[in-house]
Amino acid sequence: MKILIGGGSGFVGRELTRLLISKGHEVTVVSRQPGPGNITWSDVESKGLPPCEGAVNLTGENLMNPLRWWNESYKKDLFSSRIDTTRTLAQAIAASPNPPHSWVLVSGVACYKPSLTAEYTEDSEWAPFDLLSRLVKEWEAAALLPQEVANTTRQVVIRPGRFIHICMFYIWTHMIIMIRQDMTDTVPPSPLSPLGAVLGRDGGAMKQMWLPFWLGLGGTLGSGRQPFPWIHVSDLAGIIAHSLEPPTPDTSSDSPQVLNGVAPALNNNYEFTKELGRVMRRPTLLPVPGFAMNALLGSERAVVLTQGQKVIPRRTLETGYQYKFPDLTSALEEIVGR
Repeated sequence: MKILIGGGSGFVGRELTRLLISKGHEVTVVSRQPGPGNITWSDVESKGLPPCEGAVNLTGENLMNPLRWWNESYKKDLFSSRIDTTRTLAQAIAASPNPPHSWVLVSGVACYKPSLTAEYTEDSEWAPFDLLSRLVKEWEAAALLPQEVANTTRQVVIRPGRFIHICMFYIWTHMIIMIRQDMTDTVPPSPLSPLGAVLGRDGGAMKQMWLPFWLGLGGTLGSGRQPFPWIHVSDLAGIIAHSLEPPTPDTSSDSPQVLNGVAPALNNNYEFTKELGRVMRRPTLLPVPGFAMNALLGSERAVVLTQGQKVIPRRTLETGYQYKFPDLTSALEEIVGR
């Protein structure tokens, strides 16, 4: 198959590209800059959708960009980078004389209201309750295809644990904390580790957590009781690839099929932190208080780290997808290399 990937040069996009090529598929990436195997968003807008059997959108401004303050301009970019690119691909699919048989949007679990007890499946009803849930609502709405196109193009929405690509975010946060320590003579909390993450060796959450945990600076966030929806990057790429397969009569529908792209294991932040410390043979004794994250990030953004949801991939399992890394131990040991 020929597959088009919006945002294919990122952490998940690279893993997905490797997987698809290994299966014999041909991949074209949509990015801001032209290059070998790439087309630009301007190309899609002006020339339409190139011939393809499947399309995926992974594009979006980094929620934890360490170089930007949490303000209205940043919030606007979070929305536009996701909604505009998704709408561009959806409109190109609708206008194509030969639309793909599968159209996959990767959004997020921020649609589910944080709770220590509630469990969410793909059938759980929800309504926007804060900024990020409103973003998911508008994001997924932008992907909807007209009825006549939806009859032939399968629509899939995958909601993984939140993407938190914060390589420099730890350094940035630690520097700010150290400066404030010098000014206020208070004890600094540790660098942050993400709540709900895509895990892998070459990027994503683990790349950001590696150094602070290796130095023995890892610790829980806030109470540590908040649920921690996570997935290994190989499994997220696998679920996307599985969704790109030609639809069968039992999967055909003119409504989007929602899949929770999380591991079947239910863990909280404390369990993740302690297991990562165990696998790396490092202590995890420096917790990060919630008020510090609120002060540094703004409460709307800090909620990604201080709260979480119990997300169950019921329909994902029903599709027949077989997880390579269904539990934290197997995922972390593969990443750490033990």
